[in-house]
Amino acid sequence: MAFRILVGSYTTDVYSVSFDPDALKLTLESTLTVGHHPSWITPHPTDPSLFFTGAEQNEGKALVLRYDAEGKGTVVGDAPSGGADPCTLLALGTELLIGNYTSGHFTTIPLSYEPPHLVASQSAVVHFEGTGPNKERQESSHPHQIYQHPTRGELLIPDLGADVTRRFTKTAIGEWAPNGEVQYKAGSGPRHVVVHNDILYTVHELTNELSAHRLPPAPEEPTHLATRSTLLSTPPEARSNMFAAEILLPTPNASFSTPYIYVSNRNDPSPGDDTIAVFSTADAEDGLQLVGEVRSGLKHLRGMHFGGPDDRWLIAGGVLGGGVKVFERVDDGQDLKEVASLELDAPTGFLWI
Repeated sequence: MAFRILVGSYTTDVYSVSFDPDALKLTLESTLTVGHHPSWITPHPTDPSLFFTGAEQNEGKALVLRYDAEGKGTVVGDAPSGGADPCTLLALGTELLIGNYTSGHFTTIPLSYEPPHLVASQSAVVHFEGTGPNKERQESSHPHQIYQHPTRGELLIPDLGADVTRRFTKTAIGEWAPNGEVQYKAGSGPRHVVVHNDILYTVHELTNELSAHRLPPAPEEPTHLATRSTLLSTPPEARSNMFAAEILLPTPNASFSTPYIYVSNRNDPSPGDDTIAVFSTADAEDGLQLVGEVRSGLKHLRGMHFGGPDDRWLIAGGVLGGGVKVFERVDDGQDLKEVASLELDAPTGFLWI
């Protein structure tokens, strides 16, 4: 059975691609023009045919996409994102949550069963404030991800511009409100996070690092456990223009029983292009261990996503070259093997559907 994957991009298009695990082949099914830089895609909470993306522009937009059984999409709704450059979206319950990177706005839009599926008139917008020592990248707040804690009602919003992850919980009247934060080393630029066994793992874009914190329920303070470079084989003199990007931690299962963390690194000038670092979670209390590194053959590797039975397959893309590739997890997940590729223009984010 072939799998369908939606691909966001730094073009004006969202791609639909098909991956056949028997033939080990990627195929482009359709291209949908939606607007400027639809880099991130999130599914509707209950309707499997609906998806959301953002048009990254000064007057940002949230866009509603509908896909049919053949993988053909249409734009069926839109609403203002409440800020500039909506780079992260999460549809949760009855709401669409949006992080506007450049302007530092966090927006909540109620969902509707009827088109255009977004109740823009009831949007709620919060403006974040904060800066960091990197004058080029941290001149203001830059929320880069909205992540739902896997076991409790808490949002985690890493803010690359302010060197914090903001913690939100719902009030008695059902509104999201700040409830503490995780603070990081100045200038590190937290980009994306994942939680496993109540440990918060954060990838830091500006310093190419992975950190681990013990994370009790909000508003209790987190405890820093360890920080480790995401780079292994890249020479130190080549690292100044490199930036860590994505972090993934697939849930352990019968096929892959050991939990590993996968981190993408961008702009590596070495042969073989950008790397995917593989970390063990077994020793987070005493220090993070980088147990593997995979040369991806991709240039400017931003996004990647696991899918298929037992999350066997990893799809990743190079914005500046290499197109899209699918890797198979091997050695219980400690290593990756390339099995398929497809030329696409500037892929940034992925969603298995």
